[in-house]
Amino acid sequence: MQVHQLKPKHTSADRKIVGRGGKKGTYSGRGIKGQSSRSGRKMVPVIRELIKRYPKLKGYRSFVLQDNLVVVNLDVLQKHCKDGDSVNPGYLVAKGIIRTVKGKVPNVKILGDGAITKKIILENCNISKAAKAAVEKAGGKVT
Repeated sequence: MQVHQLKPKHTSADRKIVGRGGKKGTYSGRGIKGQSSRSGRKMVPVIRELIKRYPKLKGYRSFVLQDNLVVVNLDVLQKHCKDGDSVNPGYLVAKGIIRTVKGKVPNVKILGDGAITKKIILENCNISKAAKAAVEKAGGKVT
């Protein structure tokens, strides 16, 4: 007798066939009653167009839009700005410090990481307390 001629002593049990009626019949993953358990069902969603527009992303609440807030630190402003510059989100996009998000200028928050010595004027930006104190100490303004 060769190795390829060996057979197991006990054969495996037959697979249970479901959804064919008789004593072994179950629901075949369709649940119990209702339209969705019947054959030939056609359930067309009423709001089909809205459903098709959802982004096909995984995860819980994946279709919720993110808050478009970009963070810029003081050391970046020190590096890229000159004395007396009026700094706003459009200025930052023009300088290449931040990018537009889907063609729109994002909201900007200035944080106090780093030091600043230039007199700049901050406009239309959210700003932290530490950053505001540092800009005003350097002689700049926050509007």
